[in-house]
Amino acid sequence: MGRFGRRRRRRGGQSRLAWMLLAPSLVCLAAFTYWPLAQVLGRSVWVGGLSTGNYARLFADAHFSQAVVNNLLYAAGTIVPSLALALLFAVVLNETTRITLALRALFVLPLMIPLVGAAALFSFLLLPGEGLIDTYLAPLGLGMANWLGNPALALPSIIAITVWKNTGYYMLFFLAGLAAVPPDLLDAARIDGARAWARFRHVTVPMLGPTFGFVIPIAALNAITAIDHVVTLTQGGPSDATNLVLYYIYQQAEQNHDNGLAAAATVLSVAALLALTAGSLRLTDLGLHHAS
Repeated sequence: MGRFGRRRRRRGGQSRLAWMLLAPSLVCLAAFTYWPLAQVLGRSVWVGGLSTGNYARLFADAHFSQAVVNNLLYAAGTIVPSLALALLFAVVLNETTRITLALRALFVLPLMIPLVGAAALFSFLLLPGEGLIDTYLAPLGLGMANWLGNPALALPSIIAITVWKNTGYYMLFFLAGLAAVPPDLLDAARIDGARAWARFRHVTVPMLGPTFGFVIPIAALNAITAIDHVVTLTQGGPSDATNLVLYYIYQQAEQNHDNGLAAAATVLSVAALLALTAGSLRLTDLGLHHAS
């Protein structure tokens, strides 16, 4: 009995020590994550009492609908080209030589520039008639395009900036994934007569399953949460052409002082982020299972 008592006391001491070590993290999580989320959730359902009025107003707001559509277009226009180019560059620059090292550094360079700085740089490049892009397009008869003031061109311009900024970042993950592809599998496929495209399609891409499972959700999260360039360049305009969901939340909270509407939009955004996180874990598990 004495032995069991000592074991119980030892386990109790270890448990108290563990809780003491976890306490600072738990306090920070409660104060800066869970409590703000609880406040936002409460504000979203409180209109003089418990009500879904804020959500009804949100779904009836044409500006919110436009922001959601813009965000979907923005996500599709940034994720697919960025990942495709990142994979292409990773495959081309997979072998380590002086030239490939220099090109890798060149492609990764935009990663070192803050998104606000990149937006400020492109604000000069995209100046109508005087910017560097219009200067080079003028001899082709394509100059004087109002890249950020034309509703048809503003969102594609924002998308192009994002692709330029993120491609090198995603390339690093694909380079790491390619380094993990067993050379024996590629050699076996080569001996069996598989050409380069067949080896890439049937060997390399399946082995990159875990990499895709990680990079795709990260790219989707960036498409929802990164709006620095929108704030710097267009502020959601012209005519809501570049208004994304997160910027819509900022407008409602800070400009219109409609905290209920902003809270409802925030709750839906957090729900979307949680769904993306769950999808990330699912894709990663599927990728690891396929790769094994």
